[in-house]
Amino acid sequence: MVRLELTLAIIKPHAVKNPVALSYIRNEIKNKFIVVKTKRVSLDKETASNFYKEHVGKFFYNRLVTFMCSGSVDVHVLGGGGAVAGWRRALGPTAALRAQFLQPACLRALFGISDTRNVAHGSDSPASAEREIKFFFPEFSFYDWHHTDEVMFRKGPIIFNDYLFQHVRKL
Repeated sequence: MVRLELTLAIIKPHAVKNPVALSYIRNEIKNKFIVVKTKRVSLDKETASNFYKEHVGKFFYNRLVTFMCSGSVDVHVLGGGGAVAGWRRALGPTAALRAQFLQPACLRALFGISDTRNVAHGSDSPASAEREIKFFFPEFSFYDWHHTDEVMFRKGPIIFNDYLFQHVRKL
């Protein structure tokens, strides 16, 4: 049986504000991944700066931090076989214009506006996913995930709770 990998997905402010984009992205997520945790947050400059600290000094850093503070973001812990690669594949190339030419059906091609406003973030590796999940969900226990929750999500039965926007154990 395939073990479930975790990744972090962040739906960026312009997509959260757009009901058509948000509905489409949410349908992609819930149909392709197990939604383990979810929440909507508004980032302040300090939090956004800390999350994107690996980009300090890059030409887009200030623009990215400012943009991420411009409205609410939806943050999701997604699970699935190869979840990191699967979510990045659904997103497509980082640059929205490049995505439109190379993968016109990907999320960034459909709803991205620029390199910074590219609709969503996806962890680039399992190690990054773990670090990023702990950043937004400090209470999340990777020990519990690996020893209890992952088995429950993998074996089921689970259902999708639209109100919580996450999968839960079917009682």
